[in-house]
Parts: sequence; C-alpha cells; structure tokens
Amino acid sequence: MRRSKRILVTGGAGFIGVHTAHHFAKTGWNVHIVDNLSREGTKCNLEWLQKEVDTQFHLCDLRNYEQLRATVERLQPEVVIHLAAQVAVTTSVQNPREDFEINALGTFNLLESIRNECPDAFLINASTNKVYGKMESLNITERNGRYEYADLLDGIPEEFPLDFHSPYGCSKGAADQYTLDYARIYGIRTTTFRQSCIYGTRQFGIEDQGWVAWFSIAATLGKHISVFGDGKQTRDVLHVSDLVAAYSLAIENQSSISGQAFNIGGGRQNTLSLLELLEYLRRQSRTPVEYSFHDWRPGDQLTFVCNTQKARKLLNWEPKMAVEDGVTELIRWTNENENLFDFLKK
Repeated sequence: MRRSKRILVTGGAGFIGVHTAHHFAKTGWNVHIVDNLSREGTKCNLEWLQKEVDTQFHLCDLRNYEQLRATVERLQPEVVIHLAAQVAVTTSVQNPREDFEINALGTFNLLESIRNECPDAFLINASTNKVYGKMESLNITERNGRYEYADLLDGIPEEFPLDFHSPYGCSKGAADQYTLDYARIYGIRTTTFRQSCIYGTRQFGIEDQGWVAWFSIAATLGKHISVFGDGKQTRDVLHVSDLVAAYSLAIENQSSISGQAFNIGGGRQNTLSLLELLEYLRRQSRTPVEYSFHDWRPGDQLTFVCNTQKARKLLNWEPKMAVEDGVTELIRWTNENENLFDFLKK
C-alpha cells in the first residue's frame, strides 16, 4: 500500500501554520509540524489542530541546526512549507540579533538540512512584501483619503528592485534570496512567496504585527488601538484560505516554478487603508472603536499593493475571499472565542 505523501510545516502551530496543516491533513497528506511554541496562541492553536485532524508535532527550534537536521533526516518529507519566523518589524528593531537568528539563520539551517538529508524535497518559503523596502523612488499620491501609486495601477511586480529596510526586512530578505539561490546553485526545488498582509481566524495579532487581525480583535474586545502614521496607509490584504490554496497550486507546479519568486497578496481588488478598516469595524462592532495616532514606524510603506499576474499565469491562482467577508468572519470568530484572548487582559 502506497503511503501518503509527507509534508513538513515549520511554524506549524502559528496562525498560517495551523490553517496550512489542517488543509493538507484534510486532503490526505501525512502532516508533520515543527514549532518551538514560543509565540502567544501557539499552544492553543496546536490543541485545536490536534483535535481537528491527524497531525504529528515535533518540538524544534530552527536555530538549533543539529536538532533540525535530525528531524528532517528522520521524516524525509516530500514537501516543506517554511512558515517559522519572527514576524514583527518593531521587534526586529528592538532585538535585531534574535530576528536574524530566527529568520535568516533559521532558514539557512532548514535549507542545509534539506540539501544534506532530503535533497528531493520541494520547499515553499514564506517571505514578505517588506523585501521591496520603502520604495521611495515611486510616485505616490493621496486619493480619497488613502495613499496609492500614481502610476503602478496593478501594483509592484516581482522584478521590482529589492531594498531591505529594517532588521526584519534584512533577515527576511536574506532568507528570500538564500531560498532562490539554493535552487540555482544546488538544484533544490524551491520557491519563495512574498506575502502581503495575511489575515484570518486563529490569528492572535498584537499591536506590532498582523494589523487586520489586531484591529479586528481589539475593536471586538473594546481594546484601545494605536495607529502608527496617519492611517492613510494602504495594503492589499489576503485571507489565509487563499494563501493555502496558493501553496497547494505551487506543489502541483513545483517543477516548472522552482527557483522563482511570487507575489501572493490580495492585489488591486483587495486593498484597505487603516482608517477604512477602522470605519468598517466601527459599523460592525458592538462597542465603540477607540484609537489614537502615533509616530511612523521604521520602514513603514505608505502603500503596498502587489502585482499578482505572475501567480495568476503560472499557478492559475487568484484570491477568492472578499475583504468584508473575511473581516466579518474574523469578528464572528473573535466574539465566539473571547476566552482565548485572556492574555490581552494581563
């Protein structure tokens, strides 16, 4: 009897990780997840996941090369989806060494583990739109109370020059480029997804990252919201279910896309400014939405919208979840699971 294909999800107890693991377990994969459970909400997510589907958990920190190498050697996965990361710009500024060790060194350790122990595996690396930097050369205008590109109406393409800002941008950028170079130099099948503002349920967003989730959770629970900048910043936002669909399509097309980077985000049809989200939450929330303005954060982009035409063409992928539907789902889930956010009351 042929065994199910084995997939390894790093950071598998995180927000994107549990949705990814859940999907692949439901579709017949033998799912293994590694995580060090250091982030708030991961233990809760892991408990939910293990009640929902059959997965195997391995406590592992990607900064420990020998531990990671041994895990990869033992499991021999056909596919690795690399989601483990330090995810906040502000945290990277406060502790750049830890940010580097998790994002850059952790990814390097994973690539070396695959190269040495299972070189036939296919790796999807979760990168970020922050690799494009502040894009200060672009002409940005204000239209209808939001920042937009004056000329690039379809958004930023993958060919746009990389320009890392902030320690986070540097560490994720290094991981992004190492991932592509291991395909070029060693023939490992890899792809890197430059992801834009992923949101959804089971995301325990806090003030320094996951702004769609944090704003939604804070508004629902009556918490004060800090807006860094003037709130007119716009982003393309993507529901986690659409991201997981992109992972599946990448696996189906792994041979033809190896060594390539893809922008994976909501694109021009799914953009939102901070103030627009706050206004939507004000209309939907059962309590007043309180917020105040603060200084801009390092490396913050006035606008970012990714051009997703490459993913549409080569993966036959496009977002399905409308922004309002996704945010409404998130609000409903938060209301139904207020007990999971007791850590915010400390």
